[in-house]
Amino acid sequence: MIVELLRAATVELGPHRGGSIWSRREAWPEPVDPAIAAVVHGESDHTRAVVGTIDDTVVGYGLLALENLHDGSILAVVSDLYVLPGARGVGVGEAMMDRLVAEAREAGAIGIDALALPGDRETKNFFERFGLTARALVVHRSLVPAEDGS
Repeated sequence: MIVELLRAATVELGPHRGGSIWSRREAWPEPVDPAIAAVVHGESDHTRAVVGTIDDTVVGYGLLALENLHDGSILAVVSDLYVLPGARGVGVGEAMMDRLVAEAREAGAIGIDALALPGDRETKNFFERFGLTARALVVHRSLVPAEDGS
């Protein structure tokens, strides 16, 4: 189910401002099945997965990567956090984020990062409710016609 949700998230974010480059750089490349299976089955020491449910039906997922920094400390990065549109606004995302923050703390991370595309105020506001604020801005200039890259 996580693979289907991951693909839905990629389709949803693709058309947003910055989504074209995001889908080429940050999104999981196909085939995603083996990589996600490894995370779900605990075969990765550096990635954690959570699912969000309503009445035992999976409606969301979240992935947390633990990155080793140059000084030996750990940074937690929420690489994915997605809830199906019809299941939003009832606390599923918040519950998953709470679990991811707890996982980051348990791993000894010094902080937690997440990405919100430009103009995606809802996602930005969501992360700000968990105390995440901008620490860097990525700027970009397309070198191809507007319809091919953004």
